Amino acid sequence: MTDTKVSLGPVTLATPLVAASGTVGSVVEFTSTTDFSKYGAAVVKSVAPEPWEGRPAPRIAPVVNGMLNGIGIQNPGIDEWIVSYGDQVADIETDVWGSVVAHDVDGFGRVAAAMESVPFAAIEVNLSCPNLDGLPFALDASSTAEVIASVRAATERPIGAKLTSDAYNIGEIASAAVDAGADWLVVANTVRGASIDVATRRPLLSGLIGGYSGEPIRPIAVRAILDVRAALPDVPIVGCGGVSHADHAVELMLAGADAIGIGSAHFADPRIATKIMRGLERYARRNGIDRLAELKGAYEPW
Repeated sequence: MTDTKVSLGPVTLATPLVAASGTVGSVVEFTSTTDFSKYGAAVVKSVAPEPWEGRPAPRIAPVVNGMLNGIGIQNPGIDEWIVSYGDQVADIETDVWGSVVAHDVDGFGRVAAAMESVPFAAIEVNLSCPNLDGLPFALDASSTAEVIASVRAATERPIGAKLTSDAYNIGEIASAAVDAGADWLVVANTVRGASIDVATRRPLLSGLIGGYSGEPIRPIAVRAILDVRAALPDVPIVGCGGVSHADHAVELMLAGADAIGIGSAHFADPRIATKIMRGLERYARRNGIDRLAELKGAYEPW
């Protein structure tokens, strides 16, 4: 039987799959449609210090086998989130990670401190969402370090830093995050994109620019993982981007990912993790692999 456990530094996951933030809501409301026992962890939608209304419609649109979203991280703010969901997190069939976001460095720390009252197994720091006004923190090494340091000072829980493949110098950004206290890196998030309807001449999103996700971004995710793995050979990575099949997960692990984030594939199939885990176990049996962790970085160069 294949050993499906993987390690992210101080954290051990029962399977390599992580339900990505923003695709399973607060996690709590998806328990009736999603078998969370197939995941090593599930990440709640990012929460800010105060309520964010998000952008007006239209804010989701299908584009070239993927999707654009410009939701703007709509959320009720950390205080209301804790009242609504905090006492239900412990009932989920996998580890649940919080996800923090803010407009300023101090805000990240305030949310992380408030999350101490919730039984989160870890905290993910959303440095990379492209749907906010201004540049994402994850495009600048010093800004990345400041945010991670703020969260590190607010919690003793393990921290994952969610980066963006839009950063040309992603290896430098990754190093700054780890030096500031991140235990692992999430590589990466959606890719900044836009689309315009030629019939109406209107952008598909009210905010014009949004995050592009889905299978077409997988080669970008693979490249980003390779870049980060080259810069940081020993730092754990959650690879994320364009995964909807077991072979996609294997590809990201071969590139250097320890675990795999499943994102927009949830919108097409809330039970996608069950299919991917079955496929991973079949792949392991066919290829004589005893532990899925053996796949990390095991591609064959030319």
